[in-house]
Amino acid sequence: MNATNPYFDDVLSTHVLIRAWLAGEAAAPDHCAELLARFSPAFTMVAPGGKQLDHAGLTTFFRAAGGSRPGLQMRLSDLILIQDSAAGASVSYREYQSLPGSDSTERLSTVVYEKTPAGALLWRHLHETWVA
Repeated sequence: MNATNPYFDDVLSTHVLIRAWLAGEAAAPDHCAELLARFSPAFTMVAPGGKQLDHAGLTTFFRAAGGSRPGLQMRLSDLILIQDSAAGASVSYREYQSLPGSDSTERLSTVVYEKTPAGALLWRHLHETWVA
């Protein structure tokens, strides 16, 4: 894994924000706004159970879920750059989550990035699948 890849850096730093928000370690509305700014207004997602979300659904979820998972731990591995172009990239990774007193979960995820004309990296689509 190339630690200097800007897409890998973004996947990792976005998950740091997600974990802190969901675990309740970062509760300021600015933290949620910083997190949501990483997602394209045209964002779509397929959650591990098949539920589909758009940007409005993601915003509603994150705003409601702040602090809802105290003790949440997240770990990522196996980041792979599938495709890279001037317009964006696709990255796959393996994500592990655990909560105190609960079984760990594992999912395979693929994020499709769009790169704005200013060079910002935005999450355009995310597809997650449970690992059996």
